[in-house]
Amino acid sequence: MEVLIQSGAGEFSGFPDAEYAAKGCRVAKSRQEVFEGADIILQVRAPGANPDLGRADLPFLRRGHVLIGFGEPLTSAHIAEDLARRGVTFFAVELMPRITRAQSMDALSSMATVAGYKAALIAANHLPRMFPMLMTAAGTIAPARVLVIGAGVAGLQAIATARRLGAVVCGYDIRPAAKEQVESLGARFVVLDLESSDAEDKGGYAKAMGEEFYRRQRELMAAVLAENNVVITTAAVPGKKAPVLITRDMVRRMQPGSLIVDIAADRGGNCELTRPGEEVEEAGVRILGPVNLPSTVPYHASQMYARNIAAFLGYMIRDGRLAIDPDDEIVRETMVTHAGAVVHPRVRELLGVDV
Repeated sequence: MEVLIQSGAGEFSGFPDAEYAAKGCRVAKSRQEVFEGADIILQVRAPGANPDLGRADLPFLRRGHVLIGFGEPLTSAHIAEDLARRGVTFFAVELMPRITRAQSMDALSSMATVAGYKAALIAANHLPRMFPMLMTAAGTIAPARVLVIGAGVAGLQAIATARRLGAVVCGYDIRPAAKEQVESLGARFVVLDLESSDAEDKGGYAKAMGEEFYRRQRELMAAVLAENNVVITTAAVPGKKAPVLITRDMVRRMQPGSLIVDIAADRGGNCELTRPGEEVEEAGVRILGPVNLPSTVPYHASQMYARNIAAFLGYMIRDGRLAIDPDDEIVRETMVTHAGAVVHPRVRELLGVDV
């Protein structure tokens, strides 16, 4: 395949144009030139996932284009209609099924790995105490206590990183199956008296629960929060607003000087007080709402994403051509638009189109 790349696309990630050219890429002078010269467009944040510039790309897209990237079709379904009208076949990588043969294509997990790692570092940097226990000339320094809520990929990476930094770590997830994973990293699993046997969907993601469940969860969680110096929240449900797990009253019961790092901020946040991209203080507790954390580790985030996308694209190439097989689970679950129509059942449902 001939590869065309926008000039400067890798500059801030540590990949200059010369390196792409050395690998046989043709460097385009403008973004428009890429769209005009390519049949398949590979993006990080495609229209729908790019709130600032996503719509600016729509005029460049033409009938027959294949677009692959993050597109948030379950929260920006209207953009899918725009892509369909332009005749674009769009594959949303965040819809990749969590099955064994798709592991190398799972960009969502790759980016969650980066986010969880960085969340622990942000916490260590902002907490007014050190993470590890230290034996010093001034006596013993007690380790920081860290609670990670949500034991998906991001949560497990946050647990592992906080543990490596020397903190005493515990983890919580509504999915009972997460207990073994949390404990395998040397953390304690927090058990709350809740019925959560049906909290996981067939894809391994947490399901949205009823408001009564979340109310009871918050009630039981308040005492756990007060025992910890850092709380890292990662709980998210695909296509829905992040559940509010920490209320203002719960924050006020925490120790002054404590810290909440809410990496679900761009989904509305797991803390009632979270403001995306900002820092808030309440009763001496700071709440951080970092967004787009993978962009803060651009070199490795780019490397991981590129491998995922290359694996996905390579999977659909047959004899030098793109072969779209709608009966294949990987293709079917990620394909949002095709042949002038929105074809993904969940997106069609959101748009009110008969499935």
